[in-house]
Amino acid sequence: MLAIFKKEIQSFFTSPIGYLIIGLFLLLNGLFLWVFKGEFNILDYGFADLSNFFLLVPWVFLFLIPAIAMKSFSEEQKLGTLELLLIKPITTGKVVLGKFWGVSALCIIAVFPTIIYVFAISDLGLVNGNYDVGIILGSYFGLLFLIATYASIGIFASSLSDNQILSFILAIVISFAIFYGFEALASVFSNGNTQELIKTLGAKSHFESIARGIIDTRDIVYFLALTIFFLYLTNIRLKNLSK
Repeated sequence: MLAIFKKEIQSFFTSPIGYLIIGLFLLLNGLFLWVFKGEFNILDYGFADLSNFFLLVPWVFLFLIPAIAMKSFSEEQKLGTLELLLIKPITTGKVVLGKFWGVSALCIIAVFPTIIYVFAISDLGLVNGNYDVGIILGSYFGLLFLIATYASIGIFASSLSDNQILSFILAIVISFAIFYGFEALASVFSNGNTQELIKTLGAKSHFESIARGIIDTRDIVYFLALTIFFLYLTNIRLKNLSK
């Protein structure tokens, strides 16, 4: 598993792709948060906090993580190297985990420089350092779970086709459905209790819960269950391909 993880990381950084993805992520966030006028602009928001950043990132990740993950197994299938990978003395589960941790690690590396935003809002406030540390830590914690979920969906979609573009589109559709689809579905119903029940099935509700700085085991279990479920599906898919 470690060898596959290292191979994934090396493949990202021995080509311009890894640097391009990280640069694009930071550029998009920087433009929306500090340059473009709109609901995400921190300077227009009037409050020295990062709530707008954590509202924006899940939508950026919705496209970014599938772009990272789309080649995980699609490229292996297209080049005919997947069979060679699966006959090695390593379980398919470890192959899946190696790919998964490779995608997740690159996303975490992309998020890491955004810590500078914490220092920026610290200086923007009327009182230096006047921000809620708990909410910021909770939000970053929530991002880790969201990254894991999107990454597991991305590599599952990648295992379904040798066409990277198709895998990319499938990953976006599945991720969007899980993150926002249930909230959209809830709006169809007029009963408030029904709406809340349906919303709890979506990742957006659980991410926002963690982002408030409240660590609820139900939210953690939700993201872990989703991640494990899609990793399991990927494992089953690879076993079928190896037959």
